Amino acid sequence: MNYFQDLADDHADFSYSPLLRVAQLSLQYTHDHGPIGLTKTGAFKRVFVHWAAEHFDWPGMSHDELFKMNKVLNEYDFPPLELLHFILVQMKLARHYKGEFRITKRGAELLKSPAVLFAAVIPFFLFEIDHAAYSRFKDGPVGNWDVWLNVLNVEVEDGASTKQLYEVFYGVAPDDPSGWRELSAFRNCVLEPLCWAGLLVEIESEQQRLGESQYFKTPLWSSALKLDTNDMLEHAQRH
Repeated sequence: MNYFQDLADDHADFSYSPLLRVAQLSLQYTHDHGPIGLTKTGAFKRVFVHWAAEHFDWPGMSHDELFKMNKVLNEYDFPPLELLHFILVQMKLARHYKGEFRITKRGAELLKSPAVLFAAVIPFFLFEIDHAAYSRFKDGPVGNWDVWLNVLNVEVEDGASTKQLYEVFYGVAPDDPSGWRELSAFRNCVLEPLCWAGLLVEIESEQQRLGESQYFKTPLWSSALKLDTNDMLEHAQRH
């Protein structure tokens, strides 16, 4: 099922998507500066990782924050870059050739249109990536994107915490390590990907406790998504 509607290239709400922004930056870099060097294991060399840390402006992972914990950065130290690298190659927007990362003809074409790039990359990221593989415990929550998106469409209308949203889908989490593990899996595999896509924004609690972060829709959620529960929201707003 297609959950996204077509938008114009100059739509202002694209600015809310961190993943779209860094995809554009990385493809534009290879277009303007040529291939990016790769290590023997196929990761980006540090010179580009450092460039990405400086220019990506990733929420919660600014250049200064990343270098507080690392004297030098490797690709695996910057998870958004590592995942983006995988996505661009899997989607054939870039390829590895003779120890270099190169933009493809398809990548160059999509780079010309933010709307087309968004429509290709964001659904692939949300629906085709195994988000559990990138989580700490390698476990994913029970459910599917049709349910998650349509229920969140209603439940996040006025903002909600991780714990509140988890309990909407799964009931009260056990007050033991298994409960926190399930809560973490839900956050890592559902809420965080929606933030990386730019559809939700996370406001962390002052204590940064798991379950207490608040989530809100960005304007991109309303402009980009077409969901069955949109009618419920319109009806509630009219009354």
